[in-house]
Amino acid sequence: MNDLVIIVQILVVIFLCVNMLLIVTFFSKEVFYTTMRYILFAVTLLSDSLMLFVSDILLILSSYRVTMQFGLCIIFYILSVICIFVTPVTLTAMALERYVAICMPLRHAQLCSTRSTMHCILIIHSLSSVPCIVILSVFCASASKSLYTQYKICSMEIFVSLRWQNNIKTAIYQLYFLIMSITIILSYVKIMKVAKAASGENKKSTRKGLRTVILHAFQVFLCLVQLWCPFIEVALFQIDLMLYVNVRYFNYITFILAPRCLSPLIYGLRDEKFLLALKHKVPFGFHCVKIKARTGFVCQVGCRDRLP
Repeated sequence: MNDLVIIVQILVVIFLCVNMLLIVTFFSKEVFYTTMRYILFAVTLLSDSLMLFVSDILLILSSYRVTMQFGLCIIFYILSVICIFVTPVTLTAMALERYVAICMPLRHAQLCSTRSTMHCILIIHSLSSVPCIVILSVFCASASKSLYTQYKICSMEIFVSLRWQNNIKTAIYQLYFLIMSITIILSYVKIMKVAKAASGENKKSTRKGLRTVILHAFQVFLCLVQLWCPFIEVALFQIDLMLYVNVRYFNYITFILAPRCLSPLIYGLRDEKFLLALKHKVPFGFHCVKIKARTGFVCQVGCRDRLP
């Protein structure tokens, strides 16, 4: 148990450092914090970093059986659930931004302005708060008043202790998964139609847009896989306790920690402007060689002095 906790702490520190580097890079150029897709990318970075931090605290406390007042546990729960949904909802919005850029280029500047981006972020957080509000409302309706002053080991499962509460949670999660999946698929289909009709530079741009939407779909999939992990863990809990503990750590590392760091890093390295800014922030250089093949840009890490 202690070895697993130590491994998780090392990974969390590494992933948080990577995310912080990407966030610092975002604020280094004006073009990043005045462009919609970069701003939304920064929203996912901040949300993922907060999610890593909060989930790691809960993991440590639960591993060592540390209790806390139930009211404080509710605050942790609110932060966790909102962060869980902010990233996939934001990625869906980024897919829509690519759809507007490619299929409605004349209206892109108007629909994706900085002002519109702020409104979009407000909508994203509002939508991400709905599952939390519903689940907590259902829980509070059936919980006793004395519960809020008790000390308990904080975990996400205590808020869905009854079967019907779990059914409501499952229905909400599946509804969000369905809506986001349909949105991304429709965006991909629309962009594909434009790609077939395009030619020259426009065709190259639309194909790049298609790859970006596919990446967003993969990122959303990784984020939403963790929503199904509790159902697997509950089934294993009935079979074997140690198997349940080991699988839970595996799910945490594979479907919560890794996607919250690796997918933003991949997205950042794919973008030419962001990559050029990023190589000024790291202690080693990136040798970016443009390949005429479909792979686009291949980055090889080399030991060279940092550029001024």
